[in-house]
Amino acid sequence: MGKFATIERVRVKNGIIQLLKWKGAQTATDLAQQLKVSPMAIRQHLQNLFSEELVSYQELKQAVGRPLKLWQLTEKSLNLFPNHHADLIVQLLESVTSVFGELGLELLIQERTQAQIQAYLQQIAPHLNIREKANILAEIRTQEGYMAELIEVSKIELLLVENHCSICTAAQNCSLLCDSELKIFRHILGDEVQVERVEHILNGSRRCTYRIRLIQQSQIDCEQAANTIL
Repeated sequence: MGKFATIERVRVKNGIIQLLKWKGAQTATDLAQQLKVSPMAIRQHLQNLFSEELVSYQELKQAVGRPLKLWQLTEKSLNLFPNHHADLIVQLLESVTSVFGELGLELLIQERTQAQIQAYLQQIAPHLNIREKANILAEIRTQEGYMAELIEVSKIELLLVENHCSICTAAQNCSLLCDSELKIFRHILGDEVQVERVEHILNGSRRCTYRIRLIQQSQIDCEQAANTIL
């Protein structure tokens, strides 16, 4: 296999993995269109990834023709994405709890939360509107490995979507980490909005999603405020 063929093979393989991570389950045809290669080539890559136990599929029956295969990433594929020093963090959390107790762990998480808030505030100016703040927040979170994106649902509602959790292993062992992230987002985005987690990786979702919604006084006030704030 030539050098360029190898590069293209790696590009397509990585592209499949990234698309499945960002967008969830996809058909081979969908993947082929987005990566600009033939469906046959995509199917070959998917079969290789399936053999490596990095992807799986579900079959959806159609009225006519063969069942449609929807491909998705497996739990094993999580090892391909950043999980910041997972084992070390878990060991440190266990050590803190062992030496200082649950209260000591809570104080540690509180300190981390305040440090993150201050770090984010240095990059997100207070005079910005909610959409601008949320956009910068998504960019920061992506830099930290969360593969974040902002989706506008309406004039008064945004979704902050994190397609990967770079501290997932640690969060599985310490739910306070997830609680602290929600507190951070609420603090950064301010009292003008409600922020709630509507999808959670630890509850079985493929991603974490936060709904950012303008607090409504009345329907008229809400529409007026939306034009100003969002």
